[in-house]
This record gives sequence, structure tokens and C-alpha cells, in this order.
Amino acid sequence: MKEIDLRSDTVTKPTTGMLQAIMSAEVGDDVYKEDPSVNALEVKLAEMFGKDEALFFPTGSMANQAAIKLHTQPAEQLICDKWAHVYNYEGGGVSFNSGVSCKLVDGDRGMITAQQVEENINPPDFYHSPLTTLVCLENTTNKGGGACYDFEEFKKIRKVCDTHGLGLHLDGARLFNALVAKQEDPKDYGKIFDTISVCLSKGLGTPIGTVLIGNKDIMKNAIRVRKVLGGGMRQVGFMAAAGIYALDHQVERLAQDHKRASEIGAVLQDQEYVGSVEPIETNIAIFYLKDPSTEADFMKQLQQENIRISNMGHGKLRIVTHLDYTEEMHQRFKEVLRKINLGIEA
Repeated sequence: MKEIDLRSDTVTKPTTGMLQAIMSAEVGDDVYKEDPSVNALEVKLAEMFGKDEALFFPTGSMANQAAIKLHTQPAEQLICDKWAHVYNYEGGGVSFNSGVSCKLVDGDRGMITAQQVEENINPPDFYHSPLTTLVCLENTTNKGGGACYDFEEFKKIRKVCDTHGLGLHLDGARLFNALVAKQEDPKDYGKIFDTISVCLSKGLGTPIGTVLIGNKDIMKNAIRVRKVLGGGMRQVGFMAAAGIYALDHQVERLAQDHKRASEIGAVLQDQEYVGSVEPIETNIAIFYLKDPSTEADFMKQLQQENIRISNMGHGKLRIVTHLDYTEEMHQRFKEVLRKINLGIEA
């Protein structure tokens, strides 16, 4: 029985076409900025988002941490949602790498509003509190179940940032999921955000890689910060070639992941053992069991069917669809969900 791994869209393997692109990549030494494939990827993404420059990083966390470092000074503060990846899943890097604290906002499914940003800016002349200098947003939201911001809210947040002289960074780990789901233009994002991190190893299916995008004024020290964080790599053009292939061939297919996640959500809604299913916009389905004490039994029954999903704690379970999740797997998984028995009475 073939394993169905729905823990994350990071579990994918390179497609045949991507492997061919990797094997035939022209490479050089990227620490010297002499890798033609990396240079081509950076130019491609900078142009796609209408920005001056881009820089390839090994991971999304490193790209986000570099962006925070570029925007801030020690003892300052950034504003983000309480579920933000930069706060919850980057090992405390905001404080360790930049000496910056986080003002956590109680948003909606990982999304915050312009009004909330305004309300959480510390008075700049009140020296007892940290100086607010940056706002970090996330699209789509990870802990928020792949939720997508309304672009009009981005515009409002940008206006608040301009009024108060704040930087605006987007953690775009699954940004292409949002672009596909809402039929948005990357250049519109380039007009709103000072910096954008775009992950290539989630829905787009590359082995590694995130690209940080911005204009020259903010990006001038990015390569220095990447060096300090240990992110300088040599013939990384093999991975950059995978990124170029993904951008050329594996973006539009994200709509298929979204459709399957929505169908899984519909099945979950019909099961007596499910308490609630959060709204599904992209490739993430988050749900809660009716009786949290049945969680271990539920996970065990999935394990017996060679199926893996994520347990996010506090009774919160997550399913993520991706390019290695086939239609055959999809049908089998839905059938398994229908036959699970946790002894919940209607």
C-alpha cells in the first residue's frame, strides 16, 4: 500500500522534467555571484514582481530573518499576527538574529487589518517602549489554514506603514497559491511590499530554495546578511534551475491542489467524528475532531492505512495537498476518511 503523505507540501520529490533541468543546469560559484542559473532565477523573480533585485536563500526562514535584519535595528519591534511563521516557526530568530521583539496581534486566521496595525504601533516619542519599525504579513497563512488576504487590506496596511514610516515585509511562503487562487498579479504585490520572500520548495515542488525580493535601497546589504547567517552557497545553480523549471511549469497546477483540499474538506464536514472544518481557500485543510480524546485513535487508524497528516496541537489537525498527491491517492484518502470509526454517536 503506497504511503499518502499529507503533512506538508514540502515532502514532494522533483518531477522528471525538474530532474532534467537540474542535471543540465549551467552552474558557477554563487558566492562570487558567478552562477548563471542563480542569476537568471533572481532576475526572473525580480522582474515578475516589478522589483530591482532578488537574492537566493537556502530556506524561507533564513530569507525572512534576513529581511527583518534589513528593516530593523536591535531593540526595535515588529508587528505580526500571533500565528505568524516568523514568530512561531523560526526558532526565535527575530530576537536572536536581529535583537527585535514581536508585537503579536489577534487577527483572523493569521491575517491582521490596517486598523489593528495602527492600534499596535508604539508612540515613537515614548522611549520606554520599543520603537515600531516593521510590519510582517503572511500570504497564504500557514496556521490560518491557507487563508488569503483581501488585496484591498494590503493597500490599507501600506498606507498605515507610509504614514508612520514603517517597513512592510511579506512572508510569501505560499504566495503562488494565493496568486493562483485569487488570480492576482505579482507586480501588484511588488508595489505594496518593501520586501517579499517567495518559497520554491512548498507548492512549487523544488528541493530547496527561497528568494528574497526588493528594491536596491533595502537589498543593498542582503548578501552581507545572508553571509552572516551562513547562507552563501557555491554551485547552487542546480537548485536555481529547479526553481526556474517550477515557475515555468508548476504554478498553474496549484489550482488542482486547491480543488482537492476543498473536496477533502467537504468529506470531513460529513463525518460524525469531525467537530469543525475551517474555511478552505487553497491547499491546506484544518479541522478539529468532535471529541479531542479520540485524536490518538484517529491518527492510529490513518497510520494503519499508511496515511500521514499533521497534528498541530490542541486538537488541531492539518492536511496539505501537493503535486505528489495523485488522483488515485485522493480517492483512497477520501474513502478512508469515510470509513474511520471513532465511536461517535450521531
